[in-house]
Amino acid sequence: MSRLEGKVAIITGGNSGVGAATAKLFAKEGAKVVISARREAQLKDVADAIREAGGEVLPVVTDISKKGDADKLVAKAVEAYGKVDILINNAGVLEEGLKPIDRFKDEDLDRIVEINQKGTMYCMRAATAEMSKTGYGSIVNVASIAGVMGCGGAAYVSSKAAVIGVTRHTALRFAGTNIRCNAVCPGTIVTPMVAGTDPTTLDPDMMGQMAKHSDLKVQPCMPDDVANILLFLASDESRAITGQAIWTDFGGTL
Repeated sequence: MSRLEGKVAIITGGNSGVGAATAKLFAKEGAKVVISARREAQLKDVADAIREAGGEVLPVVTDISKKGDADKLVAKAVEAYGKVDILINNAGVLEEGLKPIDRFKDEDLDRIVEINQKGTMYCMRAATAEMSKTGYGSIVNVASIAGVMGCGGAAYVSSKAAVIGVTRHTALRFAGTNIRCNAVCPGTIVTPMVAGTDPTTLDPDMMGQMAKHSDLKVQPCMPDDVANILLFLASDESRAITGQAIWTDFGGTL
């Protein structure tokens, strides 16, 4: 397969879950992939798997919440491969316990906004500067159905709503320039991050409201489900689509 032949793709949070699945899929489809994360050992494992399958990959240890790290990440991609065609903003964190607006913790808000919102924007700023030089690019932000429906902790919801907002802003900013920006809004995904949630910490009021307004029995997304949608939005097959936030939750919030 060669749906991304000749393309250079940066994937943040590429060490596990959706990021790892996306990196492997993009490499299989012909892209040169640059994967970033804070955990070097896990990043190396994903890179080794991609190389063993015949793909080309550059792992870069990055903390996107640090202003300079996003610039360095994009610079390393350009140094290695000469350009940036695709940016998948996948790195993100959850807060403990799905705390609602009347009970969220300051430290959770700070940490989540630094990574989910600011980190995403830092990467977009750095990538669009390079994409503007070539007149081509596709940015896909991994947001969440929580950012649309409010179904989650206040800090997390606000960060993902911000990602959806900046997705539409970026699509408008670059409309007509062949630089596109879209978002994917998954429901629950079976990933190590979600699996690490302690059910005893979940806020009962928030869980009760979520149960009323969404179908918690609907099957969750697997990382490959999201990766396949990211592939479509990253590829030229979706060249007419920009500024959209695609719900991917098996109908759980219909």
